[in-house]
Amino acid sequence: MSPEPSVPSDRPYLLERVGEIAVVQLYADGFAALPLDGKILAWHLYNAALAGRDIFYDQRHAHGLEMREVLEEILTHASGIDAATLAEIERYTKQFWINSGPYNNLTARKFVLGCTPAAFRASAEVAVRNGASFPLGKGGTPDNVLARLGPMFFDPACDPICTSKTPGPGRDILESSANNLYEGVRMADLEGFGERYALNSRLVRRDGRIVEEVYRIGGRYDREIRAIVSHLEAAIAWAPAPLADALTALVAFYRSGEDADRVAHDIAWVSAPASMVDTINGFIEVYLDARGSKGAWEGLVFYVNHDKTEAIRTLAREAQWFEDHMPWDAAYRRRGVTGTTGHAVEVVVETGHAGPVTPIGINLPNDQHVRERYGSKSVWLSNVSEAHERSTPSVFRREFSWTPEEAERAEQWSAFTSELTTNMHEVIGHGSGRIEERLGGNPHVFLREHFSALEEARADLVGLYFLADSKLVDLGLVPAESRDDIVLAGYEAYCRNALVQLRRIRQGSQIEEDHMRNRQLVVHWLIASTTAIEVRKREGRTFYVLIDAVAFREGVGRLLAEVQRIKATGDYAAARDLVDAHGVHFDPALRDEVVARVEKLNLPSYTGFVMPRLAPVLNDAGGIADVVVSYPMDLTAQMLEYSGKAVL
Repeated sequence: MSPEPSVPSDRPYLLERVGEIAVVQLYADGFAALPLDGKILAWHLYNAALAGRDIFYDQRHAHGLEMREVLEEILTHASGIDAATLAEIERYTKQFWINSGPYNNLTARKFVLGCTPAAFRASAEVAVRNGASFPLGKGGTPDNVLARLGPMFFDPACDPICTSKTPGPGRDILESSANNLYEGVRMADLEGFGERYALNSRLVRRDGRIVEEVYRIGGRYDREIRAIVSHLEAAIAWAPAPLADALTALVAFYRSGEDADRVAHDIAWVSAPASMVDTINGFIEVYLDARGSKGAWEGLVFYVNHDKTEAIRTLAREAQWFEDHMPWDAAYRRRGVTGTTGHAVEVVVETGHAGPVTPIGINLPNDQHVRERYGSKSVWLSNVSEAHERSTPSVFRREFSWTPEEAERAEQWSAFTSELTTNMHEVIGHGSGRIEERLGGNPHVFLREHFSALEEARADLVGLYFLADSKLVDLGLVPAESRDDIVLAGYEAYCRNALVQLRRIRQGSQIEEDHMRNRQLVVHWLIASTTAIEVRKREGRTFYVLIDAVAFREGVGRLLAEVQRIKATGDYAAARDLVDAHGVHFDPALRDEVVARVEKLNLPSYTGFVMPRLAPVLNDAGGIADVVVSYPMDLTAQMLEYSGKAVL
């Protein structure tokens, strides 16, 4: 399937700026060319993805859904509200939507309303007179709802960090995290606790004992999960047999909540040949949980872009070669690598943990035993990558490049190296390596709050290590005549990123998000342990300058060997020391410098996406005759439609 030939070259990507956030439209080229059964399958899976959206809001904070309801009721009953106050409520609500709650998706820190509590209350009173209905609860009134939620809207010290993995000496990571995965539970309480539903439950203290509130039909999120299941069951009739089997297993897991059913789904999904239309749906990534166990809900729907798939499939076919040439101890290399697949895909929708702030690559399943026995699937979200690239101003690269030549390499090769290293990160990074049997397939249990940062570093290091390998030329993935420039461009971009990402952390002096910790860890370990990178100053501006690509790769290999050893052996002390020394802390003065530089150029810190919209076309008998894709070009309209408060 090829992208539609009528795609305009000048179509809009950047729709608006919300403070430091770029709001970008995502396009699903080629959807119209799908066969009808594929479109109908996508339609049902799309609805399943939307049906679980509220779960993630609730997981992010116990008051997240109530806060969203108050904000959306004010916006949809806004006639007569003071214009300046309404503008601030609109700005805050957009930030709230993009981050699925009142915490920055990347820094985990809380953001607050910029108007006064009195002005917000007056706006709410006007909205109530206009017919707004707030989530009052039993015996509640609008006044006490606003009083109860007021600290979450206005007090930055109330529940300040969503996920706090390094809260400081003597402080508990669960008590210091404001997310809704635990209630009244400390890490010490879990010593010896028999946790049956590690991935899909909330742990709460009830009558002096710890109880698992299981995410399943009849359990926590019953209403949302029933809606998800109904759409998945509708999708099964339109799915090819292998995908239908995987969806059937997913439904079984949603009904039982049992880990055996979750594993059965993972095996069925990863073993199924590539379907034109596919989905990721469930409690999957554990970044939200400070202890790295509880899965955050997400839903994605995508279809294969065959024109862009060959590069990632080539990596997947050669997975054993890369495994055999990893720079770590041979004891940790996998033998007989099978089942590794990779595809470039076009995203139709991403919700929950996956959107509106989205990844550009995914490798699943996360279960180490399933990876080692059945393989893994990697997807590169090609339309997300394209939208990022098309909405990024070129001045962004020039500002943090040490020389004009570096900036020129970035302009020419940034998209290419980003795609290639992302694919290697997912396919031969996350999909690689063995762990010791005594870990029981669960290295995260041993590495706890440091597991995710170390695993992301491991995958990044794999991509960086093999970027300079002649094997990529032999495979036709890198043109021989441009190899040196491509390697330099990839390494330089990685150095810049560790510096530039500080713009996202406007408060404090430490990093909480695992992907950001990983990049900081790699670059600062290389600065401290090799001669590859120099920190230079010019006209009061700081630069991370690559001066020796050979030393860079050699250092990457040494660090990769150690990170794999830590994962394979569950060496918590080494993980803690490595992450704390290089991945967590930064100089606030350097951050302030970076922030000033990007603000002077009006550059965004991160991106939230407006998703494509699907709608069925019905025939005279009420059946689906077609499914059409359109582009809202409006974050507010899309979010209100998702909440059932407006129709596009």
